[in-house]
Amino acid sequence: MSKKQKVAVIGSGIGGLASAIRFAAKGFQVEVFEQAERPGGKINELRMEGFRFDTGPSLFTFPQLTTELFRLCGENPEDHFHYQPVETSCKYFWEDGTVINAWQQPEAFAEEIERVTGLDGKKVIRYLQESEELYKLAGESFLFYSLHKASNFLRLQFLKTIVHSLKLDPFRTMHQRNRKWLSHPKVVQLFDRYATYNGSSPYKTPATLRMIAHLEHNMGTFFPERGMYSIVESLTALARRQGITFHFNARVQKVNTLDGKVTGIRVNDLDIPFDIVVSDVDVVNFYRRLLPEVMIPRKQLTLERSSSAVIFYWGVNRTFPDLKLHNILFSEDYPGEFNHLFKTKTISPDPSVYLFISSKIVKGDAPEGSENWYVMINAPENNGQDWDQLMKETRRNILEKIKRSLKIDLEPHIVAEAQADPRSIEEETASFRGSLYGLSSNNILSAFNRHPNFRSKIKNLYFSGGSVHPGGGIPLCLASAKIIDREIPNL
Repeated sequence: MSKKQKVAVIGSGIGGLASAIRFAAKGFQVEVFEQAERPGGKINELRMEGFRFDTGPSLFTFPQLTTELFRLCGENPEDHFHYQPVETSCKYFWEDGTVINAWQQPEAFAEEIERVTGLDGKKVIRYLQESEELYKLAGESFLFYSLHKASNFLRLQFLKTIVHSLKLDPFRTMHQRNRKWLSHPKVVQLFDRYATYNGSSPYKTPATLRMIAHLEHNMGTFFPERGMYSIVESLTALARRQGITFHFNARVQKVNTLDGKVTGIRVNDLDIPFDIVVSDVDVVNFYRRLLPEVMIPRKQLTLERSSSAVIFYWGVNRTFPDLKLHNILFSEDYPGEFNHLFKTKTISPDPSVYLFISSKIVKGDAPEGSENWYVMINAPENNGQDWDQLMKETRRNILEKIKRSLKIDLEPHIVAEAQADPRSIEEETASFRGSLYGLSSNNILSAFNRHPNFRSKIKNLYFSGGSVHPGGGIPLCLASAKIIDREIPNL
């Protein structure tokens, strides 16, 4: 019997965990090396003074990509991982008192928009149908196959995508298409928001990305019964049952290569041989720190990066029945907000505010009679701004925004607090300049500009995670692992 090939996975973000599980399911011997003391990468949790907060992604869509990992290993996901649909994907607030509930069912959502704004609900239904058609036309080709492998362009599905490429609407921006299709400014703003799901601007990103609305409104929004970090906990437990070894507080110093082929990694000044290496590290920092003898692909340094975030974790000593799991308080100047993000590289005095309150579902996430408020706004990448001053100003502006939009004076009720900004995100998650999604999608060729999931000149080196193809967010990071899986035969 031949010896099992050994795989090192660097980083235990969701893409790294999925890659490790997929390799183990194919019979490889897998070890995961994580510089932090626990798995998860950007998906993490914070506990303080009786409150628990998910600190990373908060929206759970496309759960099939998670449950598929259990089935690959011969397990029933329902035995190990539980989640439920949410009643509304989000509740939207404007300062003039307008409120729109994005009900889970598209018909109910369309009726709500028509009731509140007067826009014909049939337009919303047709918009969502078209977003589904976009996904069916391009989703599989763009999300689950490499765009950097010539043979994939000969696949029937990809040829179909090319033949109907004009239907993808790549030459209009998301905002241009939304404005023409939906017309009502508040509804346009609501659907423009989907550009932020990968850290981009609706005034720049191609209209193709309208397919994001399909994932949320047609396929549905869900939430794990124990919060977002339970996704990591469940997958880590699955990985361990598959014999995968984890090394925490283990900072990889270098990826070793010889004659254009991976030979292993260096950890704690010790060279360990491996047949295959998968990096789940931000791709810029990967080259700078782990493979310095190889030049960083120029696009990764010169093209516009995605946004980062400013987050306040507030333990609040009362409850607010009018708020849902996910809530948005929209800016009164949406174009100005994105001008701040991508042009002046600062923060709008009137940012759109996202409120995520997991204790609406996970009751143990806050003491009785209290709520855990994860309060996030989009922020520019870290370019050396005076973040201490920006954080003070932004905190004040967010509290004023809450007061104007919700008629709530929140500050007297904040009894626990922590903060995150692009500096801490960069330091804690090794994300270049704190950018959450690597490159932005503010370009017609953005999908092709992302770093591939392999390096053709270095055999047996692969890449997963949010900074490479197909992008950031839980579904796309899981898709990156699936792309790698297609490149690796079973043992």
